[in-house]
Amino acid sequence: MGKGVIMSKSLAIAIGVLTVSSVFGVVAMLVVYRIQIARNPPQPPPTLQTTTPIPTAPPASLRLPDHLIPESYEVFLQPHLYTELPDNITEQSFVFKGNSTVRLRCIKDSKSIFLHVRGLNVTDVRVTNTDFGKRLSVSHYEIHQNESNFLEIQLEDVLLGNGSRYELFTAFEGELLDDLSGFYVSRYTVKGKDDKDEVRFLATSQMQPTDARQVFPCFDEPALKAVFNITIIHRPETTAMSNTIGVPVITTIDGEEWHVTTFHPIPVMSTYLLAFTVSDFMGKQDSPRSKITTYARGDAVKAGHADYAAQTTKKILEFYETTFGLKYPLDKLDQIAVPDFSAGAMENWGLISYQESGILFEEDTSSNFDKERVATIIAHELAHQWFGNLVTMRWWNDLWLNEGFATYMSYMGVEAADWNLKDLIVLKEIHSAFQVDSLNSSHPLSLPEGEIETYSDIIELFDDITYSKGAAVLRMLSTYIGEEEFMNAIKAYLRKFQYMNPEYKDLWKCLQEETNKDVEAFMSTWTEQMGYPVITITTQTGEISQEQFFLKQTEGHGIPWQVHIIYSKSDSQHVTEHVLKDKGPVLNPKFKVGKDEWILANINCTGFFRVNYDEENWYKLLDQLESNYHVIPVISRGQLIDDAFNLARAGRLNVTIGLSLTKFLKNDTEYIPWESALKNLDYFILMFDRSEVYGPISKYQRQQVESLYKNFETHNINGTVPEKHTDQYNQVNAIKVACSNGLPECLSMATSLFRQYRNNTNPIHPNLRRAIYCSAIAAGDEEDWEFAWEEFQRATVAGEKDKLRYALSCTKEIWLLNRYLQYTLDPTKIKKMDVVSTVNYIAENVAGQPLAWDFVRGQWAYLTQEYGAGIISFNSLLDSVTKRFSTDFELEQLKQLQRELDEKDHEFATRTLEQVIERTEANIEWVTENKQIVFDWFNGELKNY
Repeated sequence: MGKGVIMSKSLAIAIGVLTVSSVFGVVAMLVVYRIQIARNPPQPPPTLQTTTPIPTAPPASLRLPDHLIPESYEVFLQPHLYTELPDNITEQSFVFKGNSTVRLRCIKDSKSIFLHVRGLNVTDVRVTNTDFGKRLSVSHYEIHQNESNFLEIQLEDVLLGNGSRYELFTAFEGELLDDLSGFYVSRYTVKGKDDKDEVRFLATSQMQPTDARQVFPCFDEPALKAVFNITIIHRPETTAMSNTIGVPVITTIDGEEWHVTTFHPIPVMSTYLLAFTVSDFMGKQDSPRSKITTYARGDAVKAGHADYAAQTTKKILEFYETTFGLKYPLDKLDQIAVPDFSAGAMENWGLISYQESGILFEEDTSSNFDKERVATIIAHELAHQWFGNLVTMRWWNDLWLNEGFATYMSYMGVEAADWNLKDLIVLKEIHSAFQVDSLNSSHPLSLPEGEIETYSDIIELFDDITYSKGAAVLRMLSTYIGEEEFMNAIKAYLRKFQYMNPEYKDLWKCLQEETNKDVEAFMSTWTEQMGYPVITITTQTGEISQEQFFLKQTEGHGIPWQVHIIYSKSDSQHVTEHVLKDKGPVLNPKFKVGKDEWILANINCTGFFRVNYDEENWYKLLDQLESNYHVIPVISRGQLIDDAFNLARAGRLNVTIGLSLTKFLKNDTEYIPWESALKNLDYFILMFDRSEVYGPISKYQRQQVESLYKNFETHNINGTVPEKHTDQYNQVNAIKVACSNGLPECLSMATSLFRQYRNNTNPIHPNLRRAIYCSAIAAGDEEDWEFAWEEFQRATVAGEKDKLRYALSCTKEIWLLNRYLQYTLDPTKIKKMDVVSTVNYIAENVAGQPLAWDFVRGQWAYLTQEYGAGIISFNSLLDSVTKRFSTDFELEQLKQLQRELDEKDHEFATRTLEQVIERTEANIEWVTENKQIVFDWFNGELKNY
């Protein structure tokens, strides 16, 4: 992984050109160094203490040794980048130089210093004992050419481990690459003279999880928090931004004018939360005195695209300050829309970075779903200002403390911005986590520290378990102890551990102190072991038991979960609670029902578990749904569908029960049960859309969706949307399902609207564009595809570009899909940050899936070398292109890829590859057992219409 100290030819040339400037830089560094000595004069030497043997060999672990603690950094960075090339300059300068002084406290005797560096040319190293005012002799230093990324500095003198203090000065040089990690360059276009596109540049950063070391030598582990003092030297006509307020001054260096921006000290924090940007962006504030500013391209700000974010951020931030009982601690909060950004957003303290589509909203082209997404992402990143930034996990093995909390709290935060989305957590988080966590190759929320060391170990934790299961178990815990008590305990936790690095057990202690409940006993199995239980209830006897749920059943672990079950019976209006602590089976009369009664457990899916009943109770619930579905809460209607389908996939329930649970939907127009059914029927489509079973499935879906489509038909014809937000979601569902399954009215509507759009006579409502574009291009020809491609290239609003980029993947023309895949290798056509999602879109298309799989296999070496895990989520890529795999041949292809990667000692996506192999094995078994049953059921239902 480490690039060591090898320089490219372009960097070597640039360094040669900048030699004179380098001399000035060294002089400036010496002046700064002398200023720091004056601030901290030499102190009398402390009494020497007996020391242990002094280590000299490199550490065996990939973790930093613990004998030095950083207390503060002073970092100078000078990017030579021009945001716009002056007339007298012919080449852009993708070079930055800098120096860093880190103040250290030594707690163990040593003759060596280890910290992190990757991809930098370190040109000078100095070590000073500030207690004595003495400079120490450096015998040598080197950057280790392995994934430790260690800069090893060997000294002739001893660092005294009695709390003595030292300063480590390093000078370095680096390149502003376009790899979307560390300190990198981003490009965008503006309309210039004669209305021609002109390229503009900005330098920006992305440090999470381990890329601060690409910017300056540092102790790049989350627990090694420090105070940061940042100074950026940048070109005139640009603005430098960092985590705190900056004060710019003008200076002259070698006859050139430069701006020097010195930022207020950043309170103690982890290196991965640092952020820098140098650009000519404009800012938008919600009010003149606001400390919240949203930055973006000047044309976007002038057009009002940052207005919604500016208004929304203030509401959510104030809500969190009240809810958490702690004021936002920094002197300002900037948000920036970056044209090229690998993550959806990044929570840098005081300078949050977003993809443009994650924060910019344009009334005429952005949908209400885009607007909701902006609010949700802002709520997630603002929650991080407390959960992650103020209170930070000790090591990446507890990443869920950051991401699980931010995900869970975001559903509360958006309420302050007038979005009622709390129920959608079941669809968006819980169902997603259920899928991954039902695999044997899943992982616990909290892993032992020793199991997470390498970059690939860390990056693989940014998954649905960490985000979605983390949010799900926090929601479950809040229900168990009471929401008010839960939030009071969270306030205490934040107060107690602000600016610190607790472990998850510290959270349990705070919760126990506030609630007098044994939270650790309740939560330990939910965090320390992978998976979740299925609760089986036999209603004739009241027998109840739990067992670990797997899609491909193997023997589970022996530790039972403490399961908080909320349930009700058909003869009662009351809900009842029960905590199951044993594996069982145990007899409990509470769960026994009469002949004409049913029981419904895990109401509103508050618990992270599935429920299975005896078939008699399942059929009673089926009858209830078909006779009067309103009796069962809307979330529970969706959960019954999801449980039944997945129990059937695991061989625990007859598949016809799950399929029969979709029949009542012809009368139900609520989004949650419909979305749950469609997601689960998608599995049947993935398994059978290349076989004769697909015909009856498609006809059944067309018949079932017809009434839902007609429910929104007036809106569709008039190009309007219903008022209720979840109805807007279901309107889109109706169009997608009706058109993809050949409902004539839908196809006619979609092609007509698209034709009017092409003729510029009737704009399509932004809510419907994604579905209409896709449906029309799927039914259209090359001319339609080329028109959409031209529209994609012309579009300037990120949300509109995303809709068109998705729609281009919907064509059935193989050669167009192949050409589209090749476009993803050209950053001038498809941005690097959009490569994964574009390939994934193509893989969703039955015509495109085998092309996408061949493309990923064929380009694997190129993608991993050119892009790296900083840009591409290889986990998502592998997961998406293999979802249809259900044959022995496809399984062997996966195993062959695994063997090839093992031979090359490849670190990317190893866990995901194990998961897709396991999923494919389960798919093969399920298809073998259920293909004929499914075929017969759908044919039987079609005869009944």
